[in-house]
Amino acid sequence: MTRAIMLQGTGSDVGKSVLVAGLCRLAHKRGLVVRPFKPQNMSNNAAVSDDGGEIGRAQWLQALACGVPSSIHMNPVLLKPQSETGSQIIVQGKVWGQAKGRDYQKLKGQLLDAVMQSFDIVCDGADLVIVEGAGSPAEINLRAGDIANMGFATRANVPVVLVGDIDRGGVIASIVGTHAILPPEDRAAIIGYIINKFRGDVSLFDEGLEAITRFTGWPSFGVVPWLKDATRLPAEDSVVLERLVKGNGRALKVAVPVLDRIANFDDLDPLMAEADVDVVFVRSGEQLPVDAGLVIIPGSKSTIGDLIRFRENGWDKDLNLHRRRGGSIMGICGGYQMLGRTVRDPEGIEGAATESEGLGHLDIETVMEPEKTVRNVAAHSLQYDVPLSGYEIHLGKTTGPDCSRPTAMINGVEDGAISADGKVFGTYMHGLFGTDAYRSALLRSLGINANAFDYRAGVDAALDSIADQLAEVLDLKALIAR
Repeated sequence: MTRAIMLQGTGSDVGKSVLVAGLCRLAHKRGLVVRPFKPQNMSNNAAVSDDGGEIGRAQWLQALACGVPSSIHMNPVLLKPQSETGSQIIVQGKVWGQAKGRDYQKLKGQLLDAVMQSFDIVCDGADLVIVEGAGSPAEINLRAGDIANMGFATRANVPVVLVGDIDRGGVIASIVGTHAILPPEDRAAIIGYIINKFRGDVSLFDEGLEAITRFTGWPSFGVVPWLKDATRLPAEDSVVLERLVKGNGRALKVAVPVLDRIANFDDLDPLMAEADVDVVFVRSGEQLPVDAGLVIIPGSKSTIGDLIRFRENGWDKDLNLHRRRGGSIMGICGGYQMLGRTVRDPEGIEGAATESEGLGHLDIETVMEPEKTVRNVAAHSLQYDVPLSGYEIHLGKTTGPDCSRPTAMINGVEDGAISADGKVFGTYMHGLFGTDAYRSALLRSLGINANAFDYRAGVDAALDSIADQLAEVLDLKALIAR
């Protein structure tokens, strides 16, 4: 029988995704057939699974850590926020519908059968399944119909380990408070806890561990130090953008406006790993830096809505000045669509706004269409004559004169557009900076010598390092033993 264990957090962003990835790699290195599972995820950083559907980026990474192909069943429900109140709902890799938050609470019960079906598929043939919760089980106002935390754990009879983040402070209160607020059935599902993101001498927290166990009766499975290698892994939650330090004085400054519905911003990770590249994430109320050599407009889950906000921030004027100074501009997916003359959404697929004037830096126009393109791709860069790999997740069809100068060839079909002066270009491909040859060619065109490193091998090495560190500090017999 497949063994399963579930990591739930005292809150969001406590490090569950990284811990699951690290434990997955650790179990894989010890010869176990291990797979990840997350019943419900909320993220606009999606990936295309190996079986051709949308899943959370974290579950794609966790599958990589397990050494197995990624599957739509590893994240059967994915919510992709499109507005302050509503999300697109992806079920087993495909668009299922849209709902506002209050309406979704009523729909969750309908999705539990799909979640349990996917869990059974993931378990089939595995020695161990490591499950990741979402948010916190202490959100008892959401407990009715829950499929993300205790609703799943109690239905599937999966034991739970609670993860607390000591770096944010109040970890004793967060764990003890979770114990106090949970109903008896949910409390009984928790078999212990992990303290995450500890800095310094761990022995200084011995009394804290004793206090938590005294109040809750739960044992500690270990204290995990601050894992520096986690910064080398693709991030899923846009909250990490708030913590990024900017302005390090490197040779090339790349400015990235942080859109309200920014999507797949992990596209930028390989550029951030370059020694001579300073990636600056520009937030609402800030100007695009005047000394940027390249501005990248990233993907968006709501192109027209983000385009409107782009103008409200005054970034359209900043971008015009940037181009007049001779700077380069790149758009990825939704950012590519924004760079054109117009974006139209006649069926209101992405929201209430159905048309907007584009930024006008590419002679193209985009019309949103209901059919979504979701695929992994092998391509060839026509800009730099190098092979490319990546993925597409997008709505819409883009046409116009600048499409006669495509950026890439994907399966014999031209993709993207380049302006007549070559300074502005866009593509529907995500993940292309992870292709080392393409990244190097792009940076050379901007006067920068790229580092000679294999980005994907670096991600793999980071997973190994995290697994080794977890092996030193956690009670593995309790967590991943057969």
